[in-house]
Amino acid sequence: MKRYLLSAAALCFAMAMSAQSLFVGSYNIRYHNSDDDRNGNVWKTRCKVICDQVNFESPDIFGAQEVLKGINFEMDKGEVVVIIGSSGSGKTTLLRCLNFLETADDGQIIVDGETLFDGASDKNEKYNDLRKKRLHFGLVFQQFNLFPHMNVLKNVKISAELLAKDKIKQQIKELKQQKVRGKALSLQKKQLKEAEFSAIDARAKETLSKVGLLDRCAAYPCELSGGQQQRVAIARALALSPDILCFDEPTSALDPELTGEVLKVIKGLKGDSTMIIVTHEMDFARKVADRVVFMADGEVAEYGTPDEIFDNPKTEKLKAFLLNSTSTFE
Repeated sequence: MKRYLLSAAALCFAMAMSAQSLFVGSYNIRYHNSDDDRNGNVWKTRCKVICDQVNFESPDIFGAQEVLKGINFEMDKGEVVVIIGSSGSGKTTLLRCLNFLETADDGQIIVDGETLFDGASDKNEKYNDLRKKRLHFGLVFQQFNLFPHMNVLKNVKISAELLAKDKIKQQIKELKQQKVRGKALSLQKKQLKEAEFSAIDARAKETLSKVGLLDRCAAYPCELSGGQQQRVAIARALALSPDILCFDEPTSALDPELTGEVLKVIKGLKGDSTMIIVTHEMDFARKVADRVVFMADGEVAEYGTPDEIFDNPKTEKLKAFLLNSTSTFE
């Protein structure tokens, strides 16, 4: 068992999550860009991400357990893929793989033509390299994980501010190499900080406006309802402008009356963001998804459009799951 610091899109959750241990096992992650299909044939450019043959084995005292078994799905830029399935089917583990909170043993992850992971060469990646790769993804957890001592605006800004400090530090280093010294260096440093932090502040307020909480910038988490806290967590994930925004059962910690407000915010992001959503809200899944992945026993049992999944289920597992799943979303 190893412990990892969460960084990039998850950096602002690091202290809140510091006690969490991450299991590392044997699994494969393979994402292809649009240059080749699973048979090695050239095909038309259309996909942002393809997930091909994802496997994951989690060790336990009784031996390795297969959590993910040959997961396959694909998605285009701007699409919403919703993952459904019973608890324990591997949905959260899959999201953790996509967000580099687990380390693959082999395979590839490619997003927009950029190889983020290659099992042949990336076995011992440096922390800073992983941190940069995680910036492609944003993750909204089941729990809100807001810093209780920071107000709403600071919670949303904290990740971007930490990244900006690193960026400014590098810029100052480059200025020193150019022999900039004294008052000139101090002035440049001040201007860099003002420009970076002003942009971060504007972006944070923009994302809070998107989730309907701009008027609560000065409030603290304890002053917010559960639905409002989760909306702040969504704004925080959006603040770093990730390529792909992931939600891990974002309403599971909410009372039923608060679930609707969060789901409406997520639905409102459709068209602006590429999203992968794990949820137990079937009516919401049907209305927001472009494609639906049904997972059972660590496998993709069915994959298709909402109409195909909800109106024409093929497997007995999916039929039984839908029969026992009821939810309403307006």
